[in-house]
Amino acid sequence: MLDANLKSQLQGLFARIATPITLAASLDDGAKSAELAELCQEIASLSDKISYVRRDDDARRPSFAIERDGGGVSLRFAAVPGGHEFNSFVLALLHVGGHPPKEAEETLERVKALDGDYRFETYFSLTCQSCPEVVQALDLMAALNPRVSHVAIDGALFPREVEERQIMAVPSVFLNGEPFQHGRATLEQILDKLDAGAGEKQAATLSAKAPYDVLIVGGGPAGAAAAVYAARKGVRTGIVAERFGGQVQDTAGIENFISVPHTEGPEMAAALQRHVAEYGVDVMNGQIAAALVPASEPGALAELRLVNGAVLRSKTIVLAPGARWRRINVPGETEYMTKGVAYCPHCDGPLFKGKRVAVIGGGNSGVEAAIDLAGLTAHVTLIEYDSKLRADGILQDKLRSLPNVEIIVSAQTTEIRGDGAKVTGLSYRDRESGDTRDITLDGVFVQIGLLPSTEWLKGAVTLSRFGEIEIDRRCATSAPGVFAAGDATIVPYKQIVIAMGEGATAALSAFDHLVRM
Repeated sequence: MLDANLKSQLQGLFARIATPITLAASLDDGAKSAELAELCQEIASLSDKISYVRRDDDARRPSFAIERDGGGVSLRFAAVPGGHEFNSFVLALLHVGGHPPKEAEETLERVKALDGDYRFETYFSLTCQSCPEVVQALDLMAALNPRVSHVAIDGALFPREVEERQIMAVPSVFLNGEPFQHGRATLEQILDKLDAGAGEKQAATLSAKAPYDVLIVGGGPAGAAAAVYAARKGVRTGIVAERFGGQVQDTAGIENFISVPHTEGPEMAAALQRHVAEYGVDVMNGQIAAALVPASEPGALAELRLVNGAVLRSKTIVLAPGARWRRINVPGETEYMTKGVAYCPHCDGPLFKGKRVAVIGGGNSGVEAAIDLAGLTAHVTLIEYDSKLRADGILQDKLRSLPNVEIIVSAQTTEIRGDGAKVTGLSYRDRESGDTRDITLDGVFVQIGLLPSTEWLKGAVTLSRFGEIEIDRRCATSAPGVFAAGDATIVPYKQIVIAMGEGATAALSAFDHLVRM
């Protein structure tokens, strides 16, 4: 299953395992069990610290536990961990085997100090790019704290469980049998949910930090570039990010980043984080900005207020908050989010195998989503408000060649309908005739573009009528000492390479401001 190059890389990684571990499998007679057994045996052959045994002691089959010799770990994959979860598997092996995690020591101590019994189950799909972050966070918790257990479950292998638990979006996390978390979450965010008083403690710690020379808001390509350029100038640099990588984390394939023919979004996000870490930047991940108070006079400090109540101070600010999926804002959208309403076809598409779905949006992202979903689902209806699709011609040609796709234009979605538990259909108005029509569906994928994450900046800097941050050619905003870059600004062409360039410009402009202050 593993090629020679990958085996060589894994052997190097497994040399870091300090404590012997065992892969204990529970299998049946199916093809996936045979595939899992082969994978586990190959992995065990790469290190004398890893052994494999078939035990058949778990009801979920195929599955396997990663056990530390001497006990103290309850960590299991009910999956053949390939695709985006292969890295999760390798990290779990390293952490159970005693290799120290890269997370901050303060965070690791919070995990070890958890007082209670926490039994986590995470449902994921192998095509989901949001899932590994959650799986890896909970795996790490199980590796560090004997009172935490975690089972990572490939929903495609256990469709009956998915149906019984009405899981229509991944990752979906259950804690002690009850729903706990839907969607992406960092380790810090999971810990905050478990510890009600964590927010106040963290806010106090953050507020006590010394002022920065350059403080960056946003951990996407623009924010990361700004952090590297600022730190290389030798100034005190901090970066606040809700999730490092931003929208890049949700990007399936990147093929237009010059000099890199192809990479995956999560790989680029990890590379950005590693690069920033090389320069000693104070990275505050899992933090959400709530308000900006620009400096009141030359030489004064600007304040960044966070949702948890913390206040950070800095001589200059670089805003790179990025954008998020735009919603259609119709009845039923919020009510059925994660219950049939989805925004990531790569993540949630496999959960709708053999079902009927709609894609709202006729641009490139909508047509690409419809093409992807057509290979999984029974039928796809693409709904476009305009009188024609706006996607590239080659994508439209591909879409029209698919036998299980229907295209409806001049259609305004008016409602997403459901039975209280899940989506059952949607209604739209024919913009030519004025008639209202209904479609019976199991899921709706919204793909109508992005919205700048700038609501919290109203009154602090000038925003365009579209909510984008107004900047000049030096990336300066209307507030002295405050600069901005990336998808949240008025700069056209929302592309990774452009965001990085703007991030560099913003950081250099901030440094120039410091020099002239």
